[in-house]
Amino acid sequence: MKLTEVNWGIIGCGDVTEVKSGPPLYKLDRSNLVAVMRRDGAKAEDYAKRHGVAKWYSNANELIHDPNVNAVYIATPPNTHAEYAIKAMNAGKVAYVEKPMAKNYAECLEMIKVSEETQVPLYVAYYRRALPQFLRAKELVDSGTIGKPLTVHLQLYKQAIEKEQSKKEMHWHVFPEIAGAGHFYDLASHQLDYLDFVFGPIINVSGHAKNIAGYYPAEDTVSASFEFESGVIGSGSWCFVVDHSSEKDIIEITGTHGKITMPCFAAGNLKLETSNGMLEFPNEKPEHVAGGLVKLIVEELTGGAKCPSTGFSGARTSKVMEEIVKTYYSNLKD
Repeated sequence: MKLTEVNWGIIGCGDVTEVKSGPPLYKLDRSNLVAVMRRDGAKAEDYAKRHGVAKWYSNANELIHDPNVNAVYIATPPNTHAEYAIKAMNAGKVAYVEKPMAKNYAECLEMIKVSEETQVPLYVAYYRRALPQFLRAKELVDSGTIGKPLTVHLQLYKQAIEKEQSKKEMHWHVFPEIAGAGHFYDLASHQLDYLDFVFGPIINVSGHAKNIAGYYPAEDTVSASFEFESGVIGSGSWCFVVDHSSEKDIIEITGTHGKITMPCFAAGNLKLETSNGMLEFPNEKPEHVAGGLVKLIVEELTGGAKCPSTGFSGARTSKVMEEIVKTYYSNLKD
């Protein structure tokens, strides 16, 4: 699909679109934000006024069928990603969905099927594939700076704000019927997708998930081991109910000649350790963190560079996560 200009519509113009991902849609060359939608019409109107958008809707179908819209950014919870993406692609509109790609892997496959049938592009908002710090780490791996990559280890431990909340106050991220699983799907998806970008697809994975603290319905503690197509061995541990003193956010990549460590979500720097000593690279975080990926989408649609985050890559990440937590959710059904 070749477009002269990308005219976006947003379905779900909530908090995530205020700074992180919404402004690039109208700040980039050959990219315009022409319509927004939110079920609460007053909030959609307010967003439109503040961001200089001409049209607003309270009905997603009306936005999808707006003749001025040729690309739809779906920034709703995961349980509606497949529905809206499929409707958009069937209407001939490019679909760009937030992560994780869908509530489950089966929905991802259905989205890919429709994209192939309609020949309409499908993208997923794994924007770390276009962020400076993450591109630098990939370049260090690809250039052989740390030698032959051997292992990668992930650790993400966060405290539970839900501990002090009633069920009504809790965010949808901890309700599997909406999110697909818990915080693991929301946050580990970024980490695992990035590793797919660096090392290629994960071909073997096993995992354990449990709800230990009992604060909310979803799993709160997860561990996994995995192997990449490239031969690199990986492991990860995630816990979303630790004390503040135990919080941790680390990606550690070890090779035959050195090691790279950096956070995935925090503002810390990238550290390169080799026999020559340690180098530290400052974290150059742009104002709109999704802007780099949106730029690549726009460039691809208008005849330029390729976007590295597609329906195929997004589905791989969903498949891996589903495999890691499947025993926990199978036991719940039993």
